[in-house]
Amino acid sequence: MTDKSTRHARIRDLLQRKPLHSQDELAGLLNREGFSATQATLSRDLRELGVFKGPEGYRLPEQVAAASVTATIDATRESLTNAIRDYCRKVTLAASIVVLHTGPGEASALANELDHANLSGVAGTVAGDDTIFIACTSGTHAAKLTRILQRLRG
Repeated sequence: MTDKSTRHARIRDLLQRKPLHSQDELAGLLNREGFSATQATLSRDLRELGVFKGPEGYRLPEQVAAASVTATIDATRESLTNAIRDYCRKVTLAASIVVLHTGPGEASALANELDHANLSGVAGTVAGDDTIFIACTSGTHAAKLTRILQRLRG
């Protein structure tokens, strides 16, 4: 390994272990391990590694992507939970189909939230005016989904 690739590997390792908030902090850690790097070298290394700097400090691209995915999943769950509480009046299990009853004109909005949630075991939804059919891949998935939806309804 060249000095540069060794330094890059060590920078990646340091950033994965704990948040670093400045190039001085990073330089200090590297210097203690025998790496000599100027501010310009560190700046170039961070750019080449695709490192982002935010309020939490320096982060590797995969750390930023993982945080983004988690935030999206959390927002989707919250949005789905709110839609179920707002629109769902009744949940019924029918073999491998889950039937949801809503108020008049509310089924499409709830079905849209269900579709965007990418729920495990759900093949698709069909929405009418006040009823949604959720086609599940098995009766087991349908039963599990029914329990989850009933719990979310409150």
